[in-house]
Amino acid sequence: MDWPHLHPAAAWIFALDWAIRIGALLWIPVRSAPAAARSWLLLIGFVPLLGLPLYLAFGQPWVSRLRRERQANASRVIAERQQPLGHLRWTPHPDSIADDVARLVEHTGAFMPMTGNAVHLDDDYARSLRGLLQDIAGAREHVHLLYYLMYDDAVGRAVTDALVAAAARGVHCRLLLDAVGAKRGLRAFAPALRAAGVEVHAMLAGGLAWRRSARMDLRNHRKLAVIDGRIGWTGSQNLAEPEFIPGVPNREVVARVQGPVVAQLAALFASDWYLETGQVLALPAHPPAPAGASPAQLLPSGPTYPFANARNAVVSLIHRARRELVLATPYFVPDDATQDALEIAALSGIDVRLILSERNNQRLTAWAQDSYLDGLLAAGVKVALHRPHFLHAKFLRVDDEIALVGSINLDIRSFALNAELGLLCYDPAVVAQLRRIEADCLAHARLLQPQAWQRRPRWRRSLAGLARLADSFL
Repeated sequence: MDWPHLHPAAAWIFALDWAIRIGALLWIPVRSAPAAARSWLLLIGFVPLLGLPLYLAFGQPWVSRLRRERQANASRVIAERQQPLGHLRWTPHPDSIADDVARLVEHTGAFMPMTGNAVHLDDDYARSLRGLLQDIAGAREHVHLLYYLMYDDAVGRAVTDALVAAAARGVHCRLLLDAVGAKRGLRAFAPALRAAGVEVHAMLAGGLAWRRSARMDLRNHRKLAVIDGRIGWTGSQNLAEPEFIPGVPNREVVARVQGPVVAQLAALFASDWYLETGQVLALPAHPPAPAGASPAQLLPSGPTYPFANARNAVVSLIHRARRELVLATPYFVPDDATQDALEIAALSGIDVRLILSERNNQRLTAWAQDSYLDGLLAAGVKVALHRPHFLHAKFLRVDDEIALVGSINLDIRSFALNAELGLLCYDPAVVAQLRRIEADCLAHARLLQPQAWQRRPRWRRSLAGLARLADSFL
């Protein structure tokens, strides 16, 4: 049999094409989680010359050695600084849901559960912004803000004016903003802020600078504020008007906290400041005095933390529910462990409710999300679609015992790629606050009916299945 003669250039391309495929088959499953490996192998198998450079750029949550070393140093200091604070440690009952969860979060995130806090949850967008601005206006020593997004709108201007006024009073103001999420706010307001004496830094800077820090699409998605080391804010709300995406007003949940847990927020801000600048900020010698009776604990996560700690904490919480489990997220693209945990909980008789947004600002994510709902509905999970707002809030409630609020979405990007922040509250009174918010969310939602969902057009099923192949990239 005579083989067709190939031009030398074509032969080289043919050989390179198959070398990439074979190399990917041997290399990627060792370096990636199974779901991500399948997605990358599928892409490279179809278009090797396109898939390889994309994999090299986005295939691994790569973080520079310098950032990893700085994170390890910061976590070590945080753990050491907590050792003398045993009198503030909250110890759950050995048989409670919180016992294992609190130890897991401390082991992987460095922060211990601390008692003596006052926690107020709020889902009124305008009221929570007014509260933050009022706290900045009352600052006397320092204001530390860390946000994923700051827009060039009225809210961004109001925050800028508040920081400029605080700096004029002699308050030391520092602002950390994600380089991509807050690009417009940095461009519009950073010059005036710096001229007024506010220290402004962009986190995970894009462009060519990414090669010195981390993979270019890794983002700092946290939202937190610390005022005078006495008051803290965290949650899902950014520094932007609720309708910064036209036609899709956001609904959020934020927490205003006082007490010892504010020291944890201050330490996390100092940790991220150190990661970005190399500058070590002085922390107060003593945490704030007790301001209430709520036990609380921070859950920081991201690619510089071990063991996919946000995902593991969420899965642990799901498995520990005994009666009720309520989760809200704008983006639901779970990994296998989270999907399985939810289905097992529902099949075990737990009342599992998942609140999603009927409107979504991420089209591909919304398509992929649909593909996960068949298994959940079949297992007995109640899926509610919130409207008319875009439900950007992220929260989780386990029975009447634990509430989790913050920036953590139930998607692979949030679990593996973004720097995130959750606040765990182990107080039935705080859980009752979340119950009221949750009830209002459900009152403005429609329950997805399994039979109707199964009758959706075939093209929607196919589109969802195709989008799901990109779950590790979303």
